[in-house]
Amino acid sequence: MCTAATYQTKDFYFGRTLDYELSYGDQVVITPRNYGFDLRSGGQITSHYAMIGMACVMEDYPLYYDAVNEKGLGIAGLNFVGNAYYHPPMEGKENITQFELIPRILGTCATVKEARQVLAQMNLTDTPFTENLPVAQLHWLIADKNECITLESVKEGLNIYENPVGVLTNNPPFPYQMFQLNNYRHLAVENGANTFSKDLALHQYSRGMGAMGLPGDLSSQSRFVRVAFVKMNALSGDSEGESVSQFFHILGSVDQQRGCCKLGEDKYEITLYTSCCNADKGIYYYTTYDNHQISGVDMHQENLDGTQLIAYAPVKGEQIYMQN
Repeated sequence: MCTAATYQTKDFYFGRTLDYELSYGDQVVITPRNYGFDLRSGGQITSHYAMIGMACVMEDYPLYYDAVNEKGLGIAGLNFVGNAYYHPPMEGKENITQFELIPRILGTCATVKEARQVLAQMNLTDTPFTENLPVAQLHWLIADKNECITLESVKEGLNIYENPVGVLTNNPPFPYQMFQLNNYRHLAVENGANTFSKDLALHQYSRGMGAMGLPGDLSSQSRFVRVAFVKMNALSGDSEGESVSQFFHILGSVDQQRGCCKLGEDKYEITLYTSCCNADKGIYYYTTYDNHQISGVDMHQENLDGTQLIAYAPVKGEQIYMQN
């Protein structure tokens, strides 16, 4: 379904894959500071932080999949089908629909610390955007350069978890995903000594044997383990080019190819896009399934004091550089 991650070098990077069988017309969308968000519970967010991310724009409203604001706070929503639960409006709580969560948090919060304070008073409701658009069952990765949390709305309420690996996929709930890492504590980036038996002369016949057992299938739990291992051990220089390239390599470790995850007749889940946002600079990089060239949109090249959404359609078609 989806995988999100953070990465830190000189700057802070935040991004995700979106794995699905169809696109809803995704665009890189910049919401300037004075665009008005009308809230379903009443009221409006009129003056707020600017944000950039991938979204489907419906009725001139950005339904963000992932986004980062001008202060460096990022959020990504990932499928959490069967576990996500949104409650009816509650008295004494700030009632926000799940599609309003990203603009509400990114519009008014500069840090995870500030987001925690807002979330402590929040109730996520089951209000759909339209009658024809079902409520997406999601959980969220929320991060800045200093802190990372996972947010899950379940029947018991709104849970906030510390996320020390800076990775999120889909099911099961986040505490179970973290617990599963215990099963892989033996993985290493170096070939280890033979501990099977001192009586057997077992040989290291290949490089990379320290990570034997690292999952490689496309299930959400396996993707969580794989990206956590790759991210926690990834090394790169701290230049923009090196950092962005390494981030795409990290998420590329769980790329989904057409034909490998069949959902029905002629229906396959693929990695529709992969994003990497330099949260410090407000530059949103992305690749798509049919275009592996890294494209970018810099929010600070636009008028961030405007009132209208600014949208860029993804670059389509594979960009191949011929050298002769």
